[in-house]
Amino acid sequence: MWCVAGMVVGICTVELLIPESQSLKDKRQVLHSVKDRLRGKFNLSIAEVDGQDLWQKVVLGMACVANDGSYVEQVLEQALNAIKSMPTIEVVCVHRELL
Repeated sequence: MWCVAGMVVGICTVELLIPESQSLKDKRQVLHSVKDRLRGKFNLSIAEVDGQDLWQKVVLGMACVANDGSYVEQVLEQALNAIKSMPTIEVVCVHRELL
């Protein structure tokens, strides 16, 4: 194992509700759009980490790596604001952590 001085990893888990979703297909369509938008705009690693078999619930895990903790926090905050601004999604719970 090796360690790089100055590397900061920010992780964020976001529980989302997609109230208008009537099927897993509906959910995946919305989720695909959200993930593509966040990856493209904020250069985040993002994946669905829980709730894969539920129609309306999604838990996303996001990660950002940089050498500046304030930059990592800023990127995660902007990504959360982008998610909150999407009219088809409700944010239920957020957990952030810097490593």
